[in-house]
Amino acid sequence: MIHFVQTLISGLSLGSIYALIALGYTMVYGIAKMLNFAHGDIIMVGAYAVIVVVFQLNMPAFVAILVSILVCAVLGVTIERLAYKPLRQSPPLTVLITAIGVSYLLQNVALLVFGSEQKAFPQIFNFPPLNIGQVSIDGITLATLIVTGAIMVLLTLFINKTKLGKAMRAVSEDKDAAGLMGISTNRTITITFAIGSALAAFASIFYGATYVYIKPTTGSMPGIKAFTAAVFGGIGSIPGAMLGGILLGVIEQLSKTYVSTLWSDAIVFGVLVIVLVVKPTGLLGKQINEKV
Repeated sequence: MIHFVQTLISGLSLGSIYALIALGYTMVYGIAKMLNFAHGDIIMVGAYAVIVVVFQLNMPAFVAILVSILVCAVLGVTIERLAYKPLRQSPPLTVLITAIGVSYLLQNVALLVFGSEQKAFPQIFNFPPLNIGQVSIDGITLATLIVTGAIMVLLTLFINKTKLGKAMRAVSEDKDAAGLMGISTNRTITITFAIGSALAAFASIFYGATYVYIKPTTGSMPGIKAFTAAVFGGIGSIPGAMLGGILLGVIEQLSKTYVSTLWSDAIVFGVLVIVLVVKPTGLLGKQINEKV
């Protein structure tokens, strides 16, 4: 029983990372209706920014965190302006192919700059573990869950309560109508990318603190898994991204422990297929009727 509980806790640790990444995915898709497959690689860039600031510039950890957030936000806005904005009226498949191209571009630039060898991530957190009887919960796991939950709540309040959040919802519903109401569509989408990419910085910090080593392809698989989590929970739904990430992490960890590490990914994606067959919009997604 203790082994099972410890496995669940490991799943929560993994799932909280997926959830944190999925929040950035679902933020961008929910507003701009774009699948930014370069999101995972922005996480990789954010992690390298922390490594450079701490190890090469000898700056304190809080400065590294701020620099990582700034670098990711600026990178997200730059990608949106250069790669996605010219394709605003193009078919979704064109944008998707462009996003994959941007992803490979970031990976190869990181490969040229930092090399293929993995780099150690600095220890910027030192949270003590929480011991409950014979069960031990790692401090970084608790911190990641708390931060992910707090970001989910803050994003939900921001979208529903602020003027800018309401503008984002309007752009999400109908870009043309939002423009006629005086909302700057381009500005709103740019801010959305900035926020989503800033969330990637948080994901990079907690990913690095959990898994210690970073390499140019670090963000690739977690990015795909987080996208899966966003679809699982209902892409476009902020609480859905949190729920999907946690469930995905738990299912993956249980599969690795009780079935096989070789079958874990197949089981995860199999569960996703089953959920989408039963509920195509995901667990918390809503059916949207479009006029034609």
